[in-house]
Amino acid sequence: MSKIKKNIFVENVEIVDISTEGKSIAKIDGMVIFLEGGVPGDIADVLITRKKNNYAEGHITALKKESENRITPKCEHFGVCGGCKWQHLNYKIQLYFKQKMVSDALTRIAKLDITSLKPIIPNSENYDYRNKLEFSFSDKKWLTSAEIKSAEVFDNCNALGFHIPKMFDKILDINHCHLQAEPSNTIRNEIKKFANKNNFTFYNVRNKTGLLRTLMIRNSIQGELMVLIQFFENQQENITTLLTHLKKTFPNITSLQYVINQKGNDTLQGLDIITFYGRDHIFEEMEGLKYKISAKSFYQTNSKQALKLYNITRDLCQLKGNEIVYDLYTGTGTIANFIAKKAKKVIGVEYIEDAVIDAKHNSERNNILNTVFFAGDMKDVLNEQFIKTHGQPDVIITDPPRAGMHEDVINTLLKIAAEKIIYVSCNPATQARDLEMLIKVYDIAEIQPVDMFPQTAHVENVVLLVKK
Repeated sequence: MSKIKKNIFVENVEIVDISTEGKSIAKIDGMVIFLEGGVPGDIADVLITRKKNNYAEGHITALKKESENRITPKCEHFGVCGGCKWQHLNYKIQLYFKQKMVSDALTRIAKLDITSLKPIIPNSENYDYRNKLEFSFSDKKWLTSAEIKSAEVFDNCNALGFHIPKMFDKILDINHCHLQAEPSNTIRNEIKKFANKNNFTFYNVRNKTGLLRTLMIRNSIQGELMVLIQFFENQQENITTLLTHLKKTFPNITSLQYVINQKGNDTLQGLDIITFYGRDHIFEEMEGLKYKISAKSFYQTNSKQALKLYNITRDLCQLKGNEIVYDLYTGTGTIANFIAKKAKKVIGVEYIEDAVIDAKHNSERNNILNTVFFAGDMKDVLNEQFIKTHGQPDVIITDPPRAGMHEDVINTLLKIAAEKIIYVSCNPATQARDLEMLIKVYDIAEIQPVDMFPQTAHVENVVLLVKK
């Protein structure tokens, strides 16, 4: 029986592993302890903060010996901000544990054969790789431990940054984020500076008051920029003042948009987005294909690595030119249009109607004539009549959200029994769960992890399934 209890200190604990959620793992008296900020090989003193029947949680209070795999984090906000939790791990070790996450998920959850697992494909850029970031405004910024200890009186508690983990109403004010290239930081900081100077109110999530709610910045490899601000209160004069200032200060903004959002959440769905200046979209380019990206569109947030991911997917299809391909969860049709020249016909299905509109435009813009796209819930759209109308697919590509595929969709795929399925996933755990059902009809022929998000525990995984 373990003697581990809540609110006790334990000295000289060795960090031995990393969990699938990215937390470090120690073992004390045979019990698994999940810790934030540890690196395998560290020796540390820890405080147990939570105790369950078969595991406990805690945090490191002092490092006694640093692991050889520990490095100095680049970001000043590391350890407080909820993102980039692996900055203290050298990149080779990040890749090792991402590969391990994939193999552990497939073998432990679904007991799958992983002899076809290939080495993970690394990302060429460890920072500034994201093409989209979303920030939140708050009139009650999160005070760091250093700020609290300073005893400084803060007259201005406005913040523009990221949510503190597990706290919906706490925003950490961000000075510099290393995830997105400039001018992302310059634009964000200028908005905050101008808003404070002009006494614009920041959003209070509890009281539902304030002008400024969220900020989204998107960019493309070609240098195009989209800036979209969500306003809670409809103060047209102040809105115009701020947007006019941004237009003059950053003439390189391609698309400057805003929206009035008085809903209970920050999502853009169901809202009318107003273009203040420029286009209502930006373009991304991939192998000569131009993709239109609107504010509501899903697009892989790492453009350069997405090209590698799509090349892998296309190669696994092994298309000869006479195949019918279904691209499920197609988004803005990036994969569908990317592979179209190799196929007879590509049918894309996506839940978000605005994304489907963009997918159609992307085909038209690139003179691609052998694609069709449909909007709707996958489990409702993908039925026998749909297949009868559009043809039996030879290859199915599926790239679902983190939750994976609905059981009804999987059962439909089993009935369709296409010769190949290429399953692209951002969550190896739900992918493993789905694969456990699919292997009734399919063999796993190839497994290829791809690192899309350095400094985080997230990993993309592509699996080729071939009908038995």
